Formats: sequence, structure tokens, C-alpha cells
Amino acid sequence: QLQLVESGGGLVQPGGSLKLSCAASEFDLDYYALAWFRQGPGKEREFVAAISRIGGSAYSHDSVKGRFTISRDNAKNTLYLQMNSLKPEDTAVYYCAASYRPFATMTSGEYVYWGQGTQVTVSS
Repeated sequence: QLQLVESGGGLVQPGGSLKLSCAASEFDLDYYALAWFRQGPGKEREFVAAISRIGGSAYSHDSVKGRFTISRDNAKNTLYLQMNSLKPEDTAVYYCAASYRPFATMTSGEYVYWGQGTQVTVSS
């Protein structure tokens, strides 16, 4: 079974940056569309960004456009989320997820493998 492990979370001041990583063991991420979701305190889990298996096309939620960038390095078997200009409302547990679909989707039900999450806290 594909296992995903996130890292890179932490405490950062508003306006700061963090880069999250999601590494896979024993399976090639080449075969999956990948995404980041997040769940803030008292909130539902929400889509952040996704990247396709084929072509590498990516898209993100309007709330993070221009600030967050999703990317993948298949050689390193790793998914990334570069987060800039962070805001307090970005505070959440961030999860990476993998889907058998070839193209990225924002629907959480399409993702069959999930990491354990990494906490991101934006506060002064």
C-alpha cells in the first residue's frame, strides 16, 4: 500500500514562507495524480492544489492562487507545496493525497491514499 509522509510544517509569521514535502515509499508517484488538502481548526477539509500525472498540469484553489505553488519531482518521488505570503487563515493541517486518475481533481473522494498530515501555523 502506498504510504505518503508529509514534512516541512511549522510556525511562521504572517507574510512568511514554508515549503511542504510529501514523500512516498516503495511506490512510484509517477502513476498518480497528486494533491494537497488542508483542514483548519473547526473547519471541513478543503482542496488546496493538485497536479496531474500526465502532462504535469496543475491548478489551485482561488484562495491560494499566486501564493502557493504545487510541484512534483518524480525522480525524487516527492510532491511539494511552496507557500508564500502566508496568512493566519492558512493555519491548518496539510495533507497530501494520491489518486489513480491521470488528471488532477479537486474532489477529495477521488484520492485513495493520504498522508498523516503536517501542521502549519501562521501567527505573530
